[in-house]
Amino acid sequence: MSTLRTLIDRSPIDPYLLMLIGTVGLAALCPAQGAGKPIADAAVALAVALLFFLYGARLSPQAVWSGLAHWRLQGLTFASTFILFPVIGLGLQAVLKPFLPHDILVGIVYLCLLPSTVQSSIAFTSIARGNVPAALCSASVSNLLGVVITPVLVSLLLPGSSVGFSAHALEDIGVQILLPFVVGQAARPLIGDWLLRHRTLTSVVDRGSVLLVVYAAFSAGMVAGVWSRLSVADLAVVLVLSLLVLALVIAATTFASRRLGFSVADEIAIVFCGSKKSMAGGIPMATILFPGHAVGMIVLPLMLFHQAQLFVCATLARRYAARDERAVEAVAVAA
Repeated sequence: MSTLRTLIDRSPIDPYLLMLIGTVGLAALCPAQGAGKPIADAAVALAVALLFFLYGARLSPQAVWSGLAHWRLQGLTFASTFILFPVIGLGLQAVLKPFLPHDILVGIVYLCLLPSTVQSSIAFTSIARGNVPAALCSASVSNLLGVVITPVLVSLLLPGSSVGFSAHALEDIGVQILLPFVVGQAARPLIGDWLLRHRTLTSVVDRGSVLLVVYAAFSAGMVAGVWSRLSVADLAVVLVLSLLVLALVIAATTFASRRLGFSVADEIAIVFCGSKKSMAGGIPMATILFPGHAVGMIVLPLMLFHQAQLFVCATLARRYAARDERAVEAVAVAA
């Protein structure tokens, strides 16, 4: 979390975004092909398994169950993540179908079907002085349920564009995601505390695995020639759409939180957990759910949205924190 705080406070550009751009550039210059492709595919499978093993080893079941008691907050966050987002994504797909490449439109909808993030949701909630335990529970449950809900929604809403929730896809999800997660949960009493003390190591694995998946996905796109269909104008449109989706969801969750009488601390947790999408989980899952040559284009909206949510939510978190500080000062003056 301290790393994220430093990023928010000091850097106008996420260094990780630069690493992602560099990875895409490497894939463009030296794509994995021929004898290198099976090696890259095996490395991706191992990286995804390790990623979800660490998720399982770090996640406390007690924290999840204790937070579930706040069912109204969890319900609103769940509705934002898996109902509001998909409705927005499908609406944009219907409106923009004549104007954008098919795989980009699929990527916009796929972005909207993903679960929330864990680390940044909690970090931003903490910075804004919100309900951190509720944010931890909400983000964790979202990720747990997303392993099943996202593939089901992809199968239902993008049936012609994905491998879908077939027996093979279910097997891949079980072997690469669910099984490592369960093993991680089983190993948590042995290594959980050690992992919490070595956050740098887990951060390297988190980010490194995503970079590896991005390299493999964009390599497949380069070999298949899909990037010739994407113009600079298309890229700009996708970025604007990412900002639009984020703005709509933040506005909706803020309005709903206030109308339903949630406290400011709860509102903060709802806004930050309900407006996030997980790139760390979304990109690996895309390699299972979509054909290899299309993955690079499909995850592009997610990569842009990830950067947009960091910038926008960093600004919003500072505003919430500043408002809280002003409220404390006002009480002190009145006293």
